[in-house]
Amino acid sequence: MRYRIGQDPADLQGQAVGEDGLTVFTAVFGLLTGIGFVIAAIKGRQHWLLFWGAGLVLASLAYLGSLFI
Repeated sequence: MRYRIGQDPADLQGQAVGEDGLTVFTAVFGLLTGIGFVIAAIKGRQHWLLFWGAGLVLASLAYLGSLFI
């Protein structure tokens, strides 16, 4: 990646982390969607949907947990 002359790469860290709240919204949306997938998988007896829903829930919780630690 190229930087402009006089620009410090350390100043760009906030842009890469996503401090605008969009990533938090995405994680919360993923958490709710994953919970819905798990419920639908249990009712429909679909093991693959249970696997992906549980993975989405775990990934969303891991991200949200990392914000508050």
